[in-house]
Amino acid sequence: MKLTKYTHACVRLEKEGQVLVLDPGTFSESEEALSGAHAVLVTHEHADHLDAEAVRTAMEANKGLELHAPAGVAQQLRQDGPSAADRIHDVDPGASFQAAGFDIRSFGGQHALIHPQIPMVANIGFLVDGNVYHPGDSFVIPDGISVQTLLVPLHAPWSKSAEVVDFVIGVRAPRAFQIHDGLLNATGLGIVESHVKRIGAKYGTDYRHLEPRESAEV
Repeated sequence: MKLTKYTHACVRLEKEGQVLVLDPGTFSESEEALSGAHAVLVTHEHADHLDAEAVRTAMEANKGLELHAPAGVAQQLRQDGPSAADRIHDVDPGASFQAAGFDIRSFGGQHALIHPQIPMVANIGFLVDGNVYHPGDSFVIPDGISVQTLLVPLHAPWSKSAEVVDFVIGVRAPRAFQIHDGLLNATGLGIVESHVKRIGAKYGTDYRHLEPRESAEV
């Protein structure tokens, strides 16, 4: 399948004429990513992962577009866009379903802790076709499977570089690309990526940086 990375956490997957978009957020080129999409997966409610206005507009324009998200996110989107309510679906951890011809499995359940005084929200990690894993805002490692392509959250208010590297080591996917890099300048990005690339290679992970709108076959 073809994987295209957009700014920050948004990724577009394409195979056999079908298009699946994950986490079209406000930091990303969401309208572009959603163009022609058949299904959307949303890991959690934060705006950098969900541009609610762009999603509502896309669902109004495209009557075949389906969306899957944690229950709270799905409920809010149904209230905000009742005309698309029957195409918005709740996802629980441990589920298996199909979206636009892609096989999906869900993992996790909670967003990583930012601070004890900041409420924790639901977060679902999605594995697509037993291949691409998008963890959202968490370092939950899928159990009982071998991830082939890991999307690595490089930087966030809830993480530190050691945790990022340990996540890559724990998953041990053959290949990895970055997500959640929208808050890093070039210097910070270079430092974190050098650690991920060097240490990940020791455990069999080939890490590669993708620029916004750059694609790779996975």
